[in-house]
Amino acid sequence: MDKQIKKKFWSRQRILLTIGGVLFASFAAYSLLFADRRSTLNAEKDKMTISQVTNGTFDEFIVVTGVVMPLRIIRLDAIVGGYVKEKVVDGGNIVKQGQIILKLENQNLKLNFLQSETEASRLVNDLQNTRQRLKVEKFTIRKNMSDLDFLTAQAKDLYERNKKLYDDKVIPEADYLKAKRDYEKLVSQKEIDLESQRYQEENAAMQIKQLEGTLERTQKNVQLWRETLENLVVKAPVSGLLSSIDVEVGSNINQGQNIGQIDDLDGFKLRVDIDEHYNGRIFAGLSGTFEFSGKEYPLEITKIYPEIRNGRFQVDMIFSKTVPDGIKRGQSSPIRLELGKATKAVLLPVGGFFSDTGGNWVYVLDKSGGKAVKRKITLGRKNPEYFEVLEGLEVGDKVITSSYENFGDNEVLDLK
Repeated sequence: MDKQIKKKFWSRQRILLTIGGVLFASFAAYSLLFADRRSTLNAEKDKMTISQVTNGTFDEFIVVTGVVMPLRIIRLDAIVGGYVKEKVVDGGNIVKQGQIILKLENQNLKLNFLQSETEASRLVNDLQNTRQRLKVEKFTIRKNMSDLDFLTAQAKDLYERNKKLYDDKVIPEADYLKAKRDYEKLVSQKEIDLESQRYQEENAAMQIKQLEGTLERTQKNVQLWRETLENLVVKAPVSGLLSSIDVEVGSNINQGQNIGQIDDLDGFKLRVDIDEHYNGRIFAGLSGTFEFSGKEYPLEITKIYPEIRNGRFQVDMIFSKTVPDGIKRGQSSPIRLELGKATKAVLLPVGGFFSDTGGNWVYVLDKSGGKAVKRKITLGRKNPEYFEVLEGLEVGDKVITSSYENFGDNEVLDLK
């Protein structure tokens, strides 16, 4: 008789399933309680720039571009207008002070000069004629006064004789009174003639003074026209390089029009464009350095132009010590412009990450170097090479400083 065999509860299959279930439950529990649920992105490490945070000297400076210019630029503006009769010197040549550059022609100026000169000559003749006439009138008055004095003396003698004869009752009263009236009339006439003589002398002096004043003004006007005609010959006001002369023979030039410029070759300066962001930190006396032919030359800001164009303003910088040999007008070069004194600081190299994060956070590598985790930071000052780290990073930390454009909002980068 066959014997019934009971099946075992813990069969091999059931044991394996149980173990699998326990392992799965354990994994699920671990994932639920301990697993990293932060968003993660796989990234290629060899395509990144990884920089180390260091402790060093922070030099606060900016790099700007300067253009070499002559220390002085003298504009040639036409003092008077006219057409170009002769062009004596072309641009690009060295000129000496007083050397003729252009000859202009202006018939209207010449006509005005001749009219003014003619008027001055007429006034000279008028003044001479007036003086001659007044001199003749003065002689006539003196002669008349002499005749009047003679008649008055005669009338006085007759009056005094008749008065004595009348007192002695020799002549009638009518003869006495007639002699008296004749004498008094001549005395009164003399007083009137003396007053008239004073008036005529004063009037003559006033006429002479007026004519002399008019003549003086007219002669000054003649001199002014003469100097104006001399300005038709354009001369170099200083010695230097005639860098431009923007006219041709036969062309017409208006008064005040710029016709060229002369560069003073005794020295050079640099005209520098600076971003308006630094406007409040730029002042005269600020120093910088200029590299030329492998050497550095110190510079100093001497003038600031307040006008802002396209977000930039300009300054002039001169060489504090020596001027580089071989430097040429129009040459451009970078300038290191110091904005403050060097200080000790925690430094993070500049990189493309800033444009994506605004400097508010970065990806920091863990100790293994296999992952990079997002971390909030605070940055301070910046120069072309480094950021000043205020919070969030320590010396020795390794940071991804290249662009974060392809990383999205992921908090962790899994580096491969």
